[in-house]
Amino acid sequence: MMIKDNYEQLKKEIGDAVTLIAVTKYHSIDETLEAYDAGVRHFGENRVEGFLEKREALPEDAEVHFIGTLQSRKVKDIADHLYYLHSLDRESVAKKIEQYSEHAVKCFVQVNVSGEASKHGLSPEEVPGFLEAMESYSKVQIIGLMTMAPHTEDESEISAVFERLAALRNSLKTGNHGNIQVEELSMGMSNDYGIAIRHGASYVRIGSKLMGSR
Repeated sequence: MMIKDNYEQLKKEIGDAVTLIAVTKYHSIDETLEAYDAGVRHFGENRVEGFLEKREALPEDAEVHFIGTLQSRKVKDIADHLYYLHSLDRESVAKKIEQYSEHAVKCFVQVNVSGEASKHGLSPEEVPGFLEAMESYSKVQIIGLMTMAPHTEDESEISAVFERLAALRNSLKTGNHGNIQVEELSMGMSNDYGIAIRHGASYVRIGSKLMGSR
């Protein structure tokens, strides 16, 4: 019942305009199915093995998003089930999606707004050129940008990162055409989703606040 109560509280806070992704990477099949029974329909996994395991266990109307770094050599292993990718930052991955997927994959371009060496993603300055390169991949459907804020208690620092991603999205929207539609923002986790939503997040990735700590 804990997951159900958490979900109902989160939905009250978040509302219907924001898609809540349950991050289940540290949680069992039973816990994941409990989240599904509570009403969750979007799940996030960051490893290929976990992605395939949860996809097999969940009903067909659930969406499993790949939210971690995806190695290009692993794309073929999940291509049949990959519909959302939140971490596109290399053309090598796009090439493999084009090669192995029989359907379009909705992709967020990962942007390292904070510039931290520990984080993956393109610099904001690299994004326009990357989007231009993506135009030639028909199976890669760019729908928005993703970032992660620094692990800090300083809300102004977190807010600045989300604000900069939103500004980048706004500047890129004017060039939308074909498979490049930079509209959505995937940002915000258990500790900062409220700040992210205030800055326009349309997808939030919630782990412990929904599923419980591990």
